[in-house]
Amino acid sequence: MTVFALGLNHTSAPLDLRGRFAFTLEQLAPTLLRFQDQIGTRRRTAPAAEAAILSTCNRTELYVAGDSDMVRPAVDWLAEIGGVGSATLMDHAYVAEGGAAARHAFRVASGLDSMVLGEPQILGQLKQAVREADQAGTLGTTLHQLFQRSFSVAKEVRSSTEIGSHSISMAAASVRLASQLFENLADLRVLLVGAGEMIELVGTHFAAKGPKAIAVANRTLERGEKLASHLNAEAFRLADLPDRLHEFDAVISCTASSLPLIGLGAVERALKKRRHKPMFMVDLAVPRDIEQEVAQLDDVYLYTVDDLSQLVQTAGEKRQAAVQQAEAIIENGVQSFVHWLGQRHTVPLIQALHQQADSWRQAEILRARKLLARGEDIDTVLDALSRGLTQKMLHGAMAELNGSDGDHRLAVAQTVSRLFLRDSAKTPGLRPTGTDDLADS
Repeated sequence: MTVFALGLNHTSAPLDLRGRFAFTLEQLAPTLLRFQDQIGTRRRTAPAAEAAILSTCNRTELYVAGDSDMVRPAVDWLAEIGGVGSATLMDHAYVAEGGAAARHAFRVASGLDSMVLGEPQILGQLKQAVREADQAGTLGTTLHQLFQRSFSVAKEVRSSTEIGSHSISMAAASVRLASQLFENLADLRVLLVGAGEMIELVGTHFAAKGPKAIAVANRTLERGEKLASHLNAEAFRLADLPDRLHEFDAVISCTASSLPLIGLGAVERALKKRRHKPMFMVDLAVPRDIEQEVAQLDDVYLYTVDDLSQLVQTAGEKRQAAVQQAEAIIENGVQSFVHWLGQRHTVPLIQALHQQADSWRQAEILRARKLLARGEDIDTVLDALSRGLTQKMLHGAMAELNGSDGDHRLAVAQTVSRLFLRDSAKTPGLRPTGTDDLADS
């Protein structure tokens, strides 16, 4: 059993390639079950792999617990999902296995692998991904341990270091960019497209600046109205967006749509109605909500999640002093998980030993009960029971000692000594060779 992480993120892959591998929450469970089914079909006799998927605007990662030879099939499967060749995927992806996979998961949970260094949102997204995998039935014991330890490490990093200090989120970066373009944010009319967590954060940051108006456009009006009520904003249906786009100076979009919602034509018509008054647009969605060609228009300032990286990185430099301390915490967590994972390999042996010992115990108890039923003295029966158990326990070790010779016999003798004479004050001398029958000594 091993653990590996296969993924691509904002540092390894461009935005449009990441968009091919983006999953909504609703897609996670069926996708995980499909992964288990396909990997199981290819491997046939092997048990189903444990699996979880983390998908955000900055990354998509597949975590798997299973045999190490599952890595190649997992790469092929993910490449097929994204509609690219395996070689193309691996040009932009990364694979971490064993301790490296744990280290990667812990760094992700702690915000050290984020575009916004130390940002807390990723931890919530990871917890949601784990819940989805758990509900889908693909989260086994090993991945459960990995992620629970990730959460614990992230909590310690957050509480013991200043990694989250001076934080600037994507939401805050959007407002900061707008303030650089417009002299007074109080004169802005802001449109929020979507009603998810990211848009709520953006709306909260903009609302704090007191803009002239805020509106929320969402596919489901009820959900849009719920967010609008928190922001003292207006809500309307996404279907009405093309007719109202020209009313807004700033447009921030982040939905789970698989296709762009705001096209080049719609923006061109909006600009014409605005007499080419500039529009500030931020597309925080992966895949894109706003067509890429919109960026070519003279009066539009369009930014994507990747465009915001430089701004958030500047603030991240102020937190670098805490990174070393956080990495030390993570490394301790990695070593603990690797030790636990190593112990997992001995679980079948431990179970077999318990079953064998219980079988011996049952046999000797049955024998003792028969002796008691025949009227044998209880002390005699207890002595026979203890001798029977002792002989059964020592039989294998004695057989190995008698069946070995030379250096192998010495190694077996040392092992037997460690197993059976751990509490002895003195271990008898061991000779590398000899013909004595140790069973009779």
